[in-house]
Amino acid sequence: MPHKPGKRTVPMLSDAEEAELQARMKADPDAREMTDEELGRLRPAHEVLPPDVFAALMKRGRPKSPGRLVQVTLRLDPDALAAFRATGPGWQTRINETVKRAAKRLGQDPFGQDP
Repeated sequence: MPHKPGKRTVPMLSDAEEAELQARMKADPDAREMTDEELGRLRPAHEVLPPDVFAALMKRGRPKSPGRLVQVTLRLDPDALAAFRATGPGWQTRINETVKRAAKRLGQDPFGQDP
């Protein structure tokens, strides 16, 4: 199979590995294959789940933020950016909080309240 740039390739199991896997599955009662009757009784999720549960499961992407954020591009000093990134996950949020505090000190309350 040709390799496509940016795509992960999963190595195929050798015949010996496949045989070992099949033997382990046969020995495990919780990993048995479903019978034709069991497969025939399966129903799509939208037929068996309450509509609100199914709708919640179908939502994709990042949850909507309660506040509206604006995506911008700005240039930062590499050392300052590295310092925020070094703090771990949530570094963008910490930058936003720092900018809001600075705006408040400048008299521009980001929450629309009087300075």
